[in-house]
Formats: sequence, C-alpha cells, structure tokens
Amino acid sequence: MTQLGARVWVVPGGRIPFGGTGPEPEYTSFDQLCVLNTGDAEADLRLDFYYEDTEPVGPYRLVVGARRIRHVRVNDLIDPEAVRLDRPYGCVLRSPVPVVAQFLRQDTRRSGAVALATTMAYPLDESPAGAS
Repeated sequence: MTQLGARVWVVPGGRIPFGGTGPEPEYTSFDQLCVLNTGDAEADLRLDFYYEDTEPVGPYRLVVGARRIRHVRVNDLIDPEAVRLDRPYGCVLRSPVPVVAQFLRQDTRRSGAVALATTMAYPLDESPAGAS
C-alpha cells in the first residue's frame, strides 16, 4: 500500500478538560491523538507541546507500527513531564515516515452529559516554501 499522510502535523487548539463526572477511566475527560501508519516502516513519532506562557515541552516519543493505528490519550503523556490539564496547548507531531493524524476530545465535566469532538490535525506542507 502507498504511504498516506504527512511527516509533520499540527494541533493548534488542545486543552484537556479538568474534571469529569462518572466512573473512571471511561468518564474521564481527555484529549486524544489518533495516528494511522499505512507504510511498511514503523513511525517513531516526536511530539512537542506549546503553551501560552512557558517554553515548549518535549519531545514525547511514541511508536506506531507499520500498517497500524495507535490512539494515545494526551492525559497519559508524562515523559518528559505530564501534559498540563485545563491549559490551552498546541502540539506538533513529527514522524520520519508519512502518517495521518486525527485529534479527539471527550469532555465529561457536566453531570449526565458527554461531549465528543473530533477533527483532523493540520498537515504541514513539506515543499521548500513550507519546510519546517
């Protein structure tokens, strides 16, 4: 199969909702990255998180096997430090091979309600004019 996607993806509007209602872990609010690797080589991902008032934090390392998908809760990223809860962030995902990235949020802060939102991350153009 042809490799699909891009090597750099951007999620500019992250914010892990703090708190939730209902039993954990299924009713814990979270942000999640979903990564699809259609290629024949594993993807050794590097994530960097940007905040409004501090220097970027990273890299966080993840591996997505060849011809596999991986869902990772941003809440679970703790090395080099835990991603900050209830603070706006942006995330840049870099991969040595093309992948496809999607962003998802589950917000369970209101009793009896679960809000789920999903969007594609923004792929960065790797042409010379848009190179990173």
